[in-house]
Amino acid sequence: MAIYIFFWRIQNTMTMISVQEAQKIILDLVTSLQETETIDLDQATGRILAETVTGDLDFPYWDNSAMDGYGVRFEDVNEGNTNQPISLKIVAEIPAGIKPEISIQSGEACRIFTGAMLPDGVDTIIMQENTQQQGKQVLVLSSPKYCGEFVRKKGNFYQAGEILLSAGTKINEPEMAILATAQCSKVTVYRRPRVAILSTGNELITTTQKLEPGQIIDSNQYALKAFILKNGGIPISLGIVEDEPNLIKEKIIEAINCADFVLSTGGVSVGDYDYIDQILEELGGKISISSVAMKPGKPLTVAKFDNGCVYFGLPGNPVSALVGCWRLVKLALYKLSGIKGDYKPQLITVKSNHDLSSQGKRETYIWGQLKLVNGEYLFILAKGQQNSANLINLGFTNALAILPIGVTKIKQGETVTVLMLCN
Repeated sequence: MAIYIFFWRIQNTMTMISVQEAQKIILDLVTSLQETETIDLDQATGRILAETVTGDLDFPYWDNSAMDGYGVRFEDVNEGNTNQPISLKIVAEIPAGIKPEISIQSGEACRIFTGAMLPDGVDTIIMQENTQQQGKQVLVLSSPKYCGEFVRKKGNFYQAGEILLSAGTKINEPEMAILATAQCSKVTVYRRPRVAILSTGNELITTTQKLEPGQIIDSNQYALKAFILKNGGIPISLGIVEDEPNLIKEKIIEAINCADFVLSTGGVSVGDYDYIDQILEELGGKISISSVAMKPGKPLTVAKFDNGCVYFGLPGNPVSALVGCWRLVKLALYKLSGIKGDYKPQLITVKSNHDLSSQGKRETYIWGQLKLVNGEYLFILAKGQQNSANLINLGFTNALAILPIGVTKIKQGETVTVLMLCN
C-alpha cells in the first residue's frame, strides 16, 4: 500500500499555487444555494434574505415630532425673539401613540412629545428649551430657522413600494429593525449551508477519553464547529477516523452525501498515512488544489464532486487548519450561503507594534490582535511561539498579519497588511 501511494503521489502532485489563485479557484467551484425556507422574523438573525423585501408602509408612518416641545404654525412664530417673545395659547397635549383629534388654529399651540403624530395645522416644532410656559400660554423665545423644523415628514425616510432590502442581504441588528418596522413577521431566507467535519489520525482521541502517551486530543472538531456556526453554517460532526484507507473512504462517502462542504483535518500531506487525495480521486472527486504557498496551511486539498459538494482537506495542525478556514473557506461559505457582493478578505493596513519575520518563501500569516492604542489601531503579536501546532497562544486572536512572498521582515512601527477575523 505504501509503495502504491508513493507512486500515486509522484504522478498526481500539483504545483503549489498562490493564495490569490487558490481563492479564485475555490470561489469558482462554489455555487450559491438556491433552496429557501420561510421563517419567523425572531429566528432570522444571521440568515440571508432570499427575496427582495418591499414595504407597504411609508416611514415615518405619518408626520411626527422629532423633539419634546410645542407644535405651532410657522407663520405665527417666524418673527419672535428673546426680547419680543410670541405668546400662544396651549389648546392640547399630544403624547406619542394617539391620533390627534384637534386642529391647531392661528395663535394656538399644542404641547407635544417626541414621536407624537402632528395634528392638523401644525407644521413646525419649537423645542422645549426655546419656550417658557406660563399657565395656559407658552412664550416662544426663539423663532424656528425654517418651516418644518423638528418635523419628521411622512415617507421622508422611505416610501411604500420601494426596495427595503435586497436578496442576498445578511440579516443583522439593523436589518432586523428594518424588517420589524415594515411588519415583516415572516421572511424568506436561503437554507443554511451544511458542513461536515471529520478528523483523521490514529493518534487522536476525544475530550472524554484518557490521554495516553503519544496521543493527541482532537481540538479541530471543536474549532471548526465554532467556525462554521459563526459563519452561518450547520456543522455535522462525523468524529475521528483512523488512518485506514477503507475507513476513511467510508467516512468521506458519508460526508459528501450529507453536506454541501466537507472539512477534514489531517491526511493531506505527503506522509505514509496521508490517503485523502487518493481516496477523493477514487470516489470521483476532481482535485483543483493540493498545495498553497501559505504558511501555515501549505497542505490544502480542494476537490469537487458531481453532486456539488466541495471538499476541503485541511492540515491537521490546529493553527494551520484555522488559518486555512479564515483565509479561504470563509469566503467560500459566504458565497455558498447566498450573500451577494464581493467575496474578498477583510484587509486593513496598520502599524505593527512588534518586529515581524518570515522566511519569505510563502505568504506568511502571523497571529495576534488588533488593538486601539492612543486613537490608532496597532497589530499586537501573540506571545509565545508562532508554531502551527501551538494553539495555546491563538487565544484572543482577532487578526492575522500578512507578510507577502519575498518579504522577510517588518520592523516595529512599520505598516503591515492585516486580515481581520471579525464578521
